[in-house]
Amino acid sequence: METFKSFQVTKEPTFQAKIIEQEPIDLADNEVLVKVAYSDVNYKDALASIESGNVIRTYPMTPGIDLAGTVIKSSTEHFSPGEKVLVTGYGLGVTHPGGYSQYQAVPSEWLVKLPEQLSTRQAMMLGTAGLTAALAVNALLEQGMKPTNHVLVTGASGGVGSVAIALLHKLGFTTITGLSRKTAAESWLKKLGATQVVQPDSFLPEKPKPLAKQTVDYVIDTVGGAQLSQLLPLISYNGAAALCGNASGIELTTTVLPFILRNIQLIGIDSVNVPHERREKIWQQLAELAIADDLLVTEISLAQLPETIAQLLAGTHQGRTLVHVGEE
Repeated sequence: METFKSFQVTKEPTFQAKIIEQEPIDLADNEVLVKVAYSDVNYKDALASIESGNVIRTYPMTPGIDLAGTVIKSSTEHFSPGEKVLVTGYGLGVTHPGGYSQYQAVPSEWLVKLPEQLSTRQAMMLGTAGLTAALAVNALLEQGMKPTNHVLVTGASGGVGSVAIALLHKLGFTTITGLSRKTAAESWLKKLGATQVVQPDSFLPEKPKPLAKQTVDYVIDTVGGAQLSQLLPLISYNGAAALCGNASGIELTTTVLPFILRNIQLIGIDSVNVPHERREKIWQQLAELAIADDLLVTEISLAQLPETIAQLLAGTHQGRTLVHVGEE
């Protein structure tokens, strides 16, 4: 194995994010060497790539919380050379070198074998965003959500929001509201399955109240902060909100009234440490529903990462961005 390219962030002597030539990797016990075909760009990856992001603790580090590719070498009997695999979450790209690399060594317990219906490219069209969206939708289904209910998705033009809309549409939901400040996103979000796309300022009440008119049944919230605080009083009796993001902040200001007078539930969604068996079921579900082919996807190279990261941090990024790392 020769040297290969990776996108690396370093802090000495000054902070830098650049492509480097990396030396061959020696496998540790229970690790698998993956030839990476594709990764993707998530908000967490953008934060990991800047000095003030507070995501990475140890430098140098290769960001990229997702990857998909082919097993080249394995130190465990559970994986064999030639198998297609994917990894999302755990410590990938944060405490362990991640997907922005042409080759990567990964702990075997993090790997998911690619469902037959998915290519490596399609898997990373979904990535952590797809896993998160499916976890949120499934959590609300377990809570009693039905296709006849009105579901609102915040941050609709982002990765998780857009996948959630596509997933709800595939499951037969007929009233899906996408909340987005990006007017240009309306057309493609409606193609995904949104029945309407509205801006927060026109949807949310001017003066927040502890309880407001019951407007939506269920919420998938990718934004957090003040916007979620305003949405909770609008959820109908027995409804629920699945919370999976904090782009608007980590603070939540609310009262107990929506919870004790309308019996609503607030459900936290974690995509980093999901048990392996559940991951496998989610990826099979996403593969069978053929979600990936409907998404708005931009494909870039490793060299184009800084530009995409800047767009994500500036709030001008839409849909999913696929990073073509390898040759598959």
